[in-house]
Amino acid sequence: MKSENHRNITLNLPESLLKEFKVFAAQRNQSMTAVATEAIRQIMQAPIDKDRLAARARMFDRMKNAKDRTNGRGITWTRDEIYER
Repeated sequence: MKSENHRNITLNLPESLLKEFKVFAAQRNQSMTAVATEAIRQIMQAPIDKDRLAARARMFDRMKNAKDRTNGRGITWTRDEIYER
């Protein structure tokens, strides 16, 4: 089997999490790279939450098609007026 090309990446993790991650990998006799690779594969292969995606689409649709709540007058103020001190 042909080996895949690999690329180095940089992660910025909290020190405490990094220590736990090192121990986690060592307990499984695996490298941190192997553990991270498997975790990312599992995340990428997880089924998409279709209900959540549908709810998000409905939310954006409602935002795009929101009713005019200004009684036809439009916005009568400016941003500067709101933030006057």
